[in-house]
Amino acid sequence: MSALQTTTELLRLLSEPTRVRLLALLHREELTVAELTGVTQLSQSRVSTHLGKLREAGFVRDRRVGSSSYYSLDRGGMPEEAQQLWELMRQTTRDAVLEQDRARADEIVEARKRGVSWADAVAGQMERHYSPGRTWEATARGLLGLCDLGDVLDIASGDGALAELVAPRARSVTCLDSSAKVIAAAKRRLGEQERVRFVEGDMHALPFDDGSFDAVMFMNGLPYAADPATALQEAARVLRSGGVLTGVTLERHQHERVTRAYGHVNTGSTPKGLRRSLERAGLTVERCEITSRESRPPHFRVITFHARRASTRATT
Repeated sequence: MSALQTTTELLRLLSEPTRVRLLALLHREELTVAELTGVTQLSQSRVSTHLGKLREAGFVRDRRVGSSSYYSLDRGGMPEEAQQLWELMRQTTRDAVLEQDRARADEIVEARKRGVSWADAVAGQMERHYSPGRTWEATARGLLGLCDLGDVLDIASGDGALAELVAPRARSVTCLDSSAKVIAAAKRRLGEQERVRFVEGDMHALPFDDGSFDAVMFMNGLPYAADPATALQEAARVLRSGGVLTGVTLERHQHERVTRAYGHVNTGSTPKGLRRSLERAGLTVERCEITSRESRPPHFRVITFHARRASTRATT
């Protein structure tokens, strides 16, 4: 590789702020992935990905201690060009984020030296940190054991990833999507499960009779609705008495250039407008609010909504 290519590759590698943050931390202290995750407040997968790129380029090395891997700056193995560029950046870069990282790292290292347990060290932020077996998928599968779902409709089901989760706790699951290719992928994923069926159809005109389902899932489907209010009316129509509609969708945003690449046809909803549409569809809204904000730019905010069709059972 020529000197120009080497310099260009190094500049590209260090143009990512996360990698600069990691190098700044590892220049001072040997840290594990879990500790780096705690310091940077980033996901474990993201930290691991950037560490892999830095290790491949010769910037960092790792050593095993029991079940943990400790990462540090590879001062002996780092290429000379990389050392020179890193030293220049380290000596000339001053940033509040780096200062904040340094303070958090000092706290975490001190806790390690005192023998504080992992749970104590991440208390209050546990959901942001990796622990063996504690994945969101494993947690979701476990929590679904609390549910008895009856007949479920998954609108805009995609390739059936969510249907696969709920199917063991449902009497039946119907996956509906407008894309034949996506439905074919769902069949490949779930085709052997007798309780799951697959329908190619339009969320604005569901091909089902009134009152066909005990529960309707509308997970991230509304951004694909040309007329969200009509789609919600249809979801309400096919609910049985006492049935539940649950879903998530994006809050109204101004990032159409980002979402267009994913096929979105609208720019989200407001909690107030979504609640109004659910009520006009004849449902009682139990929850409709912003429940999360994505950590990565442009920091989309997500609305969670739960609504129920009134029960017509006679009371005594």
